[in-house]
Amino acid sequence: MAKCVICEKTLSHGNKLSITRSHISKRTSRTWKPNIRTVKAMVNGEPKRITVCAKCLRAGKVTRA
Repeated sequence: MAKCVICEKTLSHGNKLSITRSHISKRTSRTWKPNIRTVKAMVNGEPKRITVCAKCLRAGKVTRA
């Protein structure tokens, strides 16, 4: 399962809405996947491969090796 090591972001579930005849007529379930990247980062002073979401990478929460 895709999961960010830093913020623990995972899959989220919800409804996909189809709009027909100017009102919502059908609802089907769907999942949203996080933007997970596998990067080589410094963990406890040594380089290690971890899975991190793109939001944590842009925010600078990960020190790359």
